[in-house]
Amino acid sequence: MKAASPRRRPDVRSRYSKQTKMNRTLAQWNSLDSAAAAREALPCCGSHAWAAALASRRPIADEGSLVKISSDVWLTLPHEDWQEAFDSHPRIGQRHAQAHATDESLRWSAQEQSAALSEDDAAKLALAEANHRYEQKFGRIFIVCATGKTSTEMLAILESRMKNDAATELLESAEQQRQITELRLRRWLEST
Repeated sequence: MKAASPRRRPDVRSRYSKQTKMNRTLAQWNSLDSAAAAREALPCCGSHAWAAALASRRPIADEGSLVKISSDVWLTLPHEDWQEAFDSHPRIGQRHAQAHATDESLRWSAQEQSAALSEDDAAKLALAEANHRYEQKFGRIFIVCATGKTSTEMLAILESRMKNDAATELLESAEQQRQITELRLRRWLEST
């Protein structure tokens, strides 16, 4: 009869440490004072109220929690704070924001819009004209999560959203900003 072979126990310790290891950027951010933490997060959204509220919810354990808390905070902000975030973006196809934006935010915007910024002059002109019509109708710049989209795709999205009423479009702009913020938070955490 064969001797029973000992069961090999999984290395629980190493698996545990991988599951609970906090992202270095998040750990450092959790250790900052509230004002510094808000300044650090600001490029991800552009709303000072969002950044302050997010900083006040620390410590935050992991990326998933950060994204969830960020979304929760964003959805509770008044429209004026949404507008501040919208104003921190350059128009699609341009490089400068309507209001003050951090250098990091402008770099991220350029990366997000890279497909639109590199296309031909006719596409850029069509997008500029559509941006102007959008601003005339809604009183703010067009906000879209531009990552991976060409100027032709963004133009089609803009034209479709021109059919929205003001209230519907405000909510759609806020949703697009929430998506942009989520992508930027993830990029920020990967920066270590």
